[in-house]
Amino acid sequence: MRLWKIPDQVIRLGILLIIAVAVLVVVRIKFVPESFGELGHYRADAVTVVASQKAGYGGWQICVECHDAEGEAKRTSYHRTLSCEVCHGPSAEHANDYEAQTPVIPRARGEVCLYCHAYLPSRPTGFPQIIERLHNPLKPCIGCHDPHDPTPPEIPEACSGCHAQIARTKAVSHHGSLACETCHEVAPEHRESPRAFVPKKPTAREFCGQCHARGADSPIEIPRVELSSHGERYLCWQCHYPHFPES
Repeated sequence: MRLWKIPDQVIRLGILLIIAVAVLVVVRIKFVPESFGELGHYRADAVTVVASQKAGYGGWQICVECHDAEGEAKRTSYHRTLSCEVCHGPSAEHANDYEAQTPVIPRARGEVCLYCHAYLPSRPTGFPQIIERLHNPLKPCIGCHDPHDPTPPEIPEACSGCHAQIARTKAVSHHGSLACETCHEVAPEHRESPRAFVPKKPTAREFCGQCHARGADSPIEIPRVELSSHGERYLCWQCHYPHFPES
């Protein structure tokens, strides 16, 4: 009678499995903290360690207990969602003993403000941005803007005050001479609350056809198309960028 023999590969796999289990047991005994798993899948003693650390941030609620005027100004301003310590640094020690620590008071141009307000194309349209070397280059930010209520001293009349990239693009295009209101219906309140009163954009091909359709009443010679067949079912701005239509 032929005896059944365990295949060599099964034996090797079994040895590896035994070694793996042994390693896990050693790791669990030697390296896993005793409090691991008491309160969940983490080290329970970490709560005590974190609680024993010295607090660095106090929170804006403590700041306004003494600086009530600044807190009231910030409460209804564009900076109302920012904590005081975003600009002034950790101030828990100052809150406990105002002579023990002096919070950071940014005064130099661009020291803190440009972290948020330097021009970046990735930032939302309408978010206040500047190019530092062009925007009042010899003045500090706080010379014109109160950090606690940074509303501009004068609301920009031109759209380029907020939409600088679009304005620079349109300036060198065939649409450069057109006012923004030619295509956009803009409520007067937009300049004060841009996100609450968003300008309206054209929604139909016929809008562009007022100037560019064959037979349109236009005082100057501009590109004309047969609106019924040109582009067929596509909207004009799906092929032509309105702020630089020749691209």
